[in-house]
Amino acid sequence: MEITRNGVDTAQGSSDWFTGAVYIDTIAVPAGPSRLSAAAVHFTPGARTAWHRHPNGQTIWVFEGLGLCQRRGERIEEIRPGDRVFFEPGEEHWHGAAPNRYMAHIAMQQVDDEGDAARWGDHVTDEEYSAQSPRRG
Repeated sequence: MEITRNGVDTAQGSSDWFTGAVYIDTIAVPAGPSRLSAAAVHFTPGARTAWHRHPNGQTIWVFEGLGLCQRRGERIEEIRPGDRVFFEPGEEHWHGAAPNRYMAHIAMQQVDDEGDAARWGDHVTDEEYSAQSPRRG
């Protein structure tokens, strides 16, 4: 058993991977045979990830606020606390906060053999982000 005491500092999300202010609290890092990587990610209004893919898929679980997510070529979806989203391995997507609300989620994924959890692409443009009214679940 290993206990990591509270004291890990919140990190600001890299501008290479995010648009807007995003804050990350690490929950789990791959160690030994475990490939699990997990974090609590807090998005300020309008903040979002860049387009990206996960080699082994990703699950996000929203625990606060109002968010948006989209897979390439599909409609933007609205996500709320308690919603769980699974992105298939290799599925290009983005997720983030609604324009006028904060959103926080737990992101869980497994790293690949090289230790990579994601492959990052272009930033989601303002036009893509606001292209249509999100579909409500």
